[in-house]
Amino acid sequence: MDSYKIREGKFFILEMQGAAYEDLEEELLDPYTDVVHDGDVLNIALFHPTRSDLISAVASLSASIGFKVTDGKVILPDVEPIEVQGLTLEEAREKIQEVYQVEIQDIQVFLSFKDRIERKVELAGLVQVPTLPVDGRIRLFETLSIAKVPPGANYFKSYVVRDQHIVPVDMYKLMKEGDMSQNIVMRGGDKIYVADAEDSTLMVLGEVGKERVINVPNGFMTLRKALAEAGGIPFTGDKSYIQVIRGNVLHPKIYTLNWQHVIHLPNDSMLLIPGDIVYVAAKPITEWNRFVTQILPTLIGLDLVSKGIQSVGVNVP
Repeated sequence: MDSYKIREGKFFILEMQGAAYEDLEEELLDPYTDVVHDGDVLNIALFHPTRSDLISAVASLSASIGFKVTDGKVILPDVEPIEVQGLTLEEAREKIQEVYQVEIQDIQVFLSFKDRIERKVELAGLVQVPTLPVDGRIRLFETLSIAKVPPGANYFKSYVVRDQHIVPVDMYKLMKEGDMSQNIVMRGGDKIYVADAEDSTLMVLGEVGKERVINVPNGFMTLRKALAEAGGIPFTGDKSYIQVIRGNVLHPKIYTLNWQHVIHLPNDSMLLIPGDIVYVAAKPITEWNRFVTQILPTLIGLDLVSKGIQSVGVNVP
């Protein structure tokens, strides 16, 4: 039954581990109308059939430093400072165009954000881009794509923080399964952390090819894959006694399976999660052989001592 919950995604797994999270609110998926703020830097481009001097000057400034909104205004060549704070990009574009058209007819203005001092998303962890501006439309999927997240990232342990609270978004479902119900719209001040594969693991112990810790970057793994990554079960292992130990070590939930379960049941009915321990017992004869191997040198030593004492006439019971 646990495997059915695991298939539901990250927050069902975390609930099994004792963490409680709220559902993702639908409002977080809605685009919002963003406006120009003081400190924003704008890209501005002009077009006019004869004023190539003005067009070149604005293009050069826009490409090099952009046009910063200071005290709510933007300063452009040949016109007085223009108040743009609190306007949408389209409203700001229309206002700048109206001011220019008083002196230059048929001029066209194009406007976009170049940088935003306050209205940014901050990214950390396995990303190559540390910040991205927001515009009321950019979403989580696009943000992670621009941030150049590597293929091996751990989306299970990754998270989004807004207003000092974790947003209940399942980044694995979004990025690996294409579930757009998780594709929230980003807001200024959001923080995204992309975790490393090693941040969530499980262990395979006992009679396996190689006892090891296995990374679980997706939040779950099939039992078959875990056993395969540990080198399988050698002839010394008891295939009728495979245990999965889950939860608190003092009060764990323990599943006992055999090899017939592993090879015949569907893969997704035997799912492991971070923190699980898979233990394969040894065959009883193996345990006996180990006991004999450990005790045999002592038995041989006692036998030699006994024979030595008897050879000098002392009886040993």
